[in-house]
Amino acid sequence: MKVENRVMPSEEQIKGFFEPGPGGPVYMVNLLKFKEKAEYPDGRATSLTGREAYALYGEEVSKLLPTFGGGPMFVGDVVRLMLGEVEDLWDEVAIAMYPSRQAMMEMMSSSEMQAISIHRTAGLAGQLNIETTAAGGAWLQNSDA
Repeated sequence: MKVENRVMPSEEQIKGFFEPGPGGPVYMVNLLKFKEKAEYPDGRATSLTGREAYALYGEEVSKLLPTFGGGPMFVGDVVRLMLGEVEDLWDEVAIAMYPSRQAMMEMMSSSEMQAISIHRTAGLAGQLNIETTAAGGAWLQNSDA
């Protein structure tokens, strides 16, 4: 299995994003790798680390998500690899819920999102985004654990 972190999706991934998605909520799993030092595309000087720049983006995204019917579900640091093998671990995992792929698309193309995306670009070395639905995890809803 080849793993390649990226900051921007490929043309094929963008095309798939605009296709009708599954019915119901979408849970986007984000595996994040940060730059050691933030690098803003406009060349501004900064003392921020990549993690700190991305945190500015994440804070604003968590405020924006409810406007589009979604919400942040989980954010945590990657501590170690429990099973399997990858060349380099991600730094953080974040999961966000969108009521639909359409709602996610609307949020991503909003002027608010465009304004804060500079912090994402400055902080990220790359990431994987994995689109998931609740259908496969329905058994968790019936668990007494």
